[in-house]
Amino acid sequence: MADSAIFIGFGLPVRGREQQALAVFGEALEYYTRLQQQGEIESFEPVLLEPHGGDLSGFFLIRGSQAQVAAVRGSEEFERQTARGQLIVENIGIVGAAVGERLASQMALYTAQLEELT
Repeated sequence: MADSAIFIGFGLPVRGREQQALAVFGEALEYYTRLQQQGEIESFEPVLLEPHGGDLSGFFLIRGSQAQVAAVRGSEEFERQTARGQLIVENIGIVGAAVGERLASQMALYTAQLEELT
């Protein structure tokens, strides 16, 4: 069961590169589908947000074990995909995340530290 994730947020396409943005989005879908089929990640979810006046237009949530997530983030292919995305869309952000059972352990750690400091 996935205990870690990568949140990959992105904004609107750079003006004039909308067609390229669609192509790069499709490449990302193919890449994450391949990783899932090969067992390198547990799952992924692409999300497009409704217009809301903010900088975040959508995101991918890539789920796996800590080892799987670390391997993906450190791979040359992930770095290549990220570089392509940065050239096409605004406001790319990549953040590690705790999910599943790791979420509970992270909250327990936070609670323990809070109790120790108060």
